Amino acid sequence: MVTGERFHLEIDGSAHLTAASVRAVEDACAVAERDGFLAVAVTGVPDGMRTEADVALVSKWERALRRLERLPATTIAVASGAVGGPALDALLATDHRIATPDTRLEVSLSGAATWPGMALHRLVQQAGIAAVRRAVLFGQPLTAARALALDLVHDLVDAPLPALTEAVAAARLRSGRELAIRRQLMHDAATTSFEDALGAHLAACDRTLRQAAAGAGR
Repeated sequence: MVTGERFHLEIDGSAHLTAASVRAVEDACAVAERDGFLAVAVTGVPDGMRTEADVALVSKWERALRRLERLPATTIAVASGAVGGPALDALLATDHRIATPDTRLEVSLSGAATWPGMALHRLVQQAGIAAVRRAVLFGQPLTAARALALDLVHDLVDAPLPALTEAVAAARLRSGRELAIRRQLMHDAATTSFEDALGAHLAACDRTLRQAAAGAGR
């Protein structure tokens, strides 16, 4: 696993989901809101079903990931090795994803049970049903090359830290509320009709035009 001071958050998918896991995501989000970017390292898959977690804890986990997903900051993940469970949840909630060649995305199965996060939902939303059918139904891992072809990861590199440094430099130029607005409009487009989306797009246009007019008036 790639670790170190470069990361605000490190998610080990083989670790038990706890209240501390939720707090770690929330604390990282607070840092990202200040710094304009969030760097996450993810690896590991659950070793069987985690009976310590309950529905209330998983709900808090997903709310924390939803906050991460909507940050006014660029979120960057570095994935390595097998990635499943909470690690896959976090990976799929980020904007830009860097992976090493040994990365494989796994929809974690334990007998008849599946990890109770929202990874299935995000996988289908982002790659489509046909592309992830075997992974979802039969637990067939998505290799790094396959994940790259499906745009589930965006860079495949042997040395992820230089790629992370480059991504962070780019993030400093484009993070902020405008990024959050564009991200939300993009996500809404997948599930919202043109008529229902029009108001939000016009509001975004009005915001941009007002900013341009204010800049011209200075």
